[in-house]
Amino acid sequence: MRSIGNGAARRAIQGGAGALAAIFLVALAGAGAARAMPPTTFNPAVEAENFSITQQRQAIYDTPQYQAQLAVDSATSTAQALATEASDPGRLFTDDLCWNLSNGCAGDIRLYNWGTDGYGIVRPVLFTARDGATLSGHVWATIGSHPPSAKRPGIVITNGSVQADEEMYWYAAQTLAKDGYVVLTFDPQGQGQSDTFGQSPDQDEGVPAQTDGRPFYDGTEDAIDFLLSTPGHPYEPVPSCTTGTSHAAKQNQRVAEGLDSGYNPFWQLLNPGEIGLVGHSYGAAGVSYIAQWDPRVKAVVALDNLGGPGPDEGAVPGSGPSPQGSIGESSCPADPADRTTVPITKPGLGISADYGLPPTPNTSLPDPTFKEQESLAYSKAGVDTGEIVIRGGSHLDFSWIPNQAFGASLRGPDIADWYMSAWFDKYLKHQPGADARLLTERWRSDPVEAGVDPNHDGNAFSFYFYSRLDIHLADGKVWDCEDLRDGCPGMVPTDDDGWPGNYSYVDIDTTRDAVTGPGAALVQRPATPITCTALVASACASPSAGSVGTEGSTAAPAAAAAVSRR
Repeated sequence: MRSIGNGAARRAIQGGAGALAAIFLVALAGAGAARAMPPTTFNPAVEAENFSITQQRQAIYDTPQYQAQLAVDSATSTAQALATEASDPGRLFTDDLCWNLSNGCAGDIRLYNWGTDGYGIVRPVLFTARDGATLSGHVWATIGSHPPSAKRPGIVITNGSVQADEEMYWYAAQTLAKDGYVVLTFDPQGQGQSDTFGQSPDQDEGVPAQTDGRPFYDGTEDAIDFLLSTPGHPYEPVPSCTTGTSHAAKQNQRVAEGLDSGYNPFWQLLNPGEIGLVGHSYGAAGVSYIAQWDPRVKAVVALDNLGGPGPDEGAVPGSGPSPQGSIGESSCPADPADRTTVPITKPGLGISADYGLPPTPNTSLPDPTFKEQESLAYSKAGVDTGEIVIRGGSHLDFSWIPNQAFGASLRGPDIADWYMSAWFDKYLKHQPGADARLLTERWRSDPVEAGVDPNHDGNAFSFYFYSRLDIHLADGKVWDCEDLRDGCPGMVPTDDDGWPGNYSYVDIDTTRDAVTGPGAALVQRPATPITCTALVASACASPSAGSVGTEGSTAAPAAAAAVSRR
């Protein structure tokens, strides 16, 4: 039985279908309260209104200014990608769907030029996977940190599959970096600008990525190894799973040639004892398992959705409203111990949404407990956990795709960033104040959500599915809320959760970095000034597609050129 939060009192939206607010970034002063009682019968009109939320995000990227900049950036990135592969014949990534990082693979272009505009520090990196594929990524941090500290926890973000390059997750990487983390984003093998194939005799390991699965599991392990590498302990890939072959010689050769990075360029800032994982879609399945399997990992956040602690217990990406089996990774003949099921021991948070992939309207009431099943397994194991379900959002809420064919909510990335930061602040930084942000009433009465909702409902939690938190507070007490939408005793008023005003990842990511601090020695300014065309007041992108990666790199110019637009 649900111990706190009266699941029978969940909210439902009623009434006729309404249009989205034309100007939705202006908060309404008096958001209407949601009407009580959960849905007991399916209402097509209510469903139509709820599904319309998946069309909110396009109001950002459908403006003439955004589309014009997107076209310029897409043309530039395509030319750069072709030049990169031509200048580095050892790489092959143009078989990947998002190889040119353009249009629907561009991510949120308002966040480009992050380093050159003084918002933080970032370096492009290349390193060799265990099967010999070259992986492409970035390491993110800031000059200053909050609270001030010379050493910061580390986060690895693992993409989803197919149309899911690392740029789509920069909104999360930059927000976490701003919150005082060293963050590694990377393209798993077969995604973005990482190689499609491995090196002989393991050229077929991980191919195709979306059915083999190993790039999202073993690839996450390789990324952790790279994040933890230092000049004293340079990165070398472990032997492959298929044949047990070491591809360290390729890594070492490419480092000697100035192509690959020998170690994490921000290693000086990293606290290697506090590592967390974030993953989306197939990446969520991978990090859910690796977080429990790898003793170096302390906490995990899985974006649609939290999976089990076994190599074939991943949640089917975006599935619903009923179970559809599971996904996992192919076997590891060279080291079967890499595929063992382990106990749940690390705190795990799932963040999901009402609609799957592709977003499809409901034709009947879904099972309200469907999204929280793995979180309930964590609770059964006595491990802190939660499941946040975004009302009207979709599987695509968590990968920023500027294309109308990929419906997503407006507030999805803000909600994801809020809970990611609070979760890791609690379990990696061990900050008592993180409890207030996890228990906040903020997302039950968000004025920005109210401003775009057809009925001015500011409650961002799903009314179809339960959202829950079951955690130990800093004072040792257990707080178990089984229905965040309806609310529970002990929730913290918005004014007391420690964040002033409305929360916006764009505003956070595009605030100026400190001038002095532990990361100051890592700043390397570009030789050529980069101009910027404003898209919104707080963010802009360069007509010349100047990159966040131009601050400098431990790789040679050929590697830096591959990502110069970033």
